[in-house]
Amino acid sequence: MGRSRDHHDGERILNQRLFFWSLTAALAGFLFGFDTVVISGAEKTIQSLWQLGDFQHGLAMSMALWGTVVGSLLGSLPTDRFGRTRTLLSIGLLYFVSAVWSALANDVNSFMVARFIGGLGVGISTVAAPLYISEIAPPKYRGRLAGMFQFNIVFGILIAFVSNTLLGGIGDNAWRWMMGVEAIPALIYSVLCFGLPESPRWLIGRKDDRAAGVAVLRLIHADAAHSEIEAKADEIAAVAHEASSTGGFWSNRLKTPIRLAFLIAFFNQLSGINAILYFAPRIFELTGLGEKAALLQSVGIGVTNLIFTFVGLWLIDRLGRRTLLYIGSFGYIASLGLCAWAFFTENFAIVPACIFAFIAAHAVGQGAVIWVFISEIFPNRHRAQGQSLGCFTHWIFAALLTLFFPSMVTLFEPGYVFGFFCLMMVLQLVWVKAMVPETKGRPLEQIEHELGMAE
Repeated sequence: MGRSRDHHDGERILNQRLFFWSLTAALAGFLFGFDTVVISGAEKTIQSLWQLGDFQHGLAMSMALWGTVVGSLLGSLPTDRFGRTRTLLSIGLLYFVSAVWSALANDVNSFMVARFIGGLGVGISTVAAPLYISEIAPPKYRGRLAGMFQFNIVFGILIAFVSNTLLGGIGDNAWRWMMGVEAIPALIYSVLCFGLPESPRWLIGRKDDRAAGVAVLRLIHADAAHSEIEAKADEIAAVAHEASSTGGFWSNRLKTPIRLAFLIAFFNQLSGINAILYFAPRIFELTGLGEKAALLQSVGIGVTNLIFTFVGLWLIDRLGRRTLLYIGSFGYIASLGLCAWAFFTENFAIVPACIFAFIAAHAVGQGAVIWVFISEIFPNRHRAQGQSLGCFTHWIFAALLTLFFPSMVTLFEPGYVFGFFCLMMVLQLVWVKAMVPETKGRPLEQIEHELGMAE
């Protein structure tokens, strides 16, 4: 009886420790969400302050997004070379520098450099944070722990809107405070990063430091026997050796996870999620809602996104990644199909409800799954490069869709645009059925074997 209680207490302490480490890494997602949206409260003031033309204004507003594209493309380099925890710490420093520099910028060029630096932080965070969490988390908790990154993105977006609202009326320099306040959570996150242990898979598989890797494995699996820890270290080392001796990243051996990472990121954006999030007020105004009502509906989108992201996190380790993608796909198809029908038939009254249903379907499905799934499907040695590929695909399509969506709505009836997104989600459903494996509850090394990556 006493031994059972000790085991239970040990597991509870272990869970708390893992939760704290995972939450710390996931706070990079909070800064990502905050940084992406905080510009919305400052953009009109900046345009008039520096008398920007349309192109220069668009460039200044999108500079963080282009930094994100570059950061996601290059994020695997520091993550593999310097380690997961040092990279996570550097993300906090990038956000801090960007926030302070943006707040103090005296011209548009200086402001754009500062925003680009913040974008680098966003891009690298989408590579390093989910990857780190997936490498320290036990299989049965990996989905919800890695999924906290997405939850924090959505939470950061909401807090940015609240922050902008609170700071909006404090005078001519309100925009500087809006941009600069991000330095506070960036500093807190950076300090917390000093308490993170390095990933045992990086230590053993990349740095070849078995002793340090075993020490971290003991922290993670505090209730495991010495022989179990050593066996786990042996498995990590063996898989890393196999990966290093069977070619580089762009090899036939990795074609399955490469295809999976590309397609999940591709379908994530071809649902129209970023276009609909960024242009929600415009969509609601197309239905005849006034500007104020449209903005109010947009706040509703933020709340819906947060609530259903939490639902997705609760379900991901219970139902599995593939099941959530099924649920999301059916929800996408129904909501986007009804939106298209509403615009074609001018039954605009159902559009707000359909948009909320679309956001809920995304949050439970793709939103909850994407960062977790990409971080699981690559072998230890190539996980950072695989995460970088998925993130880069995600951000390139996000940038292109954000760029072209206003033109699409002008050139085509909105019904056709929603119909196109609906068709893409039918294709996603076929892809999930035909190609997507279930990774729930499996050790990372087992997933590697099941996807045919280990000889």
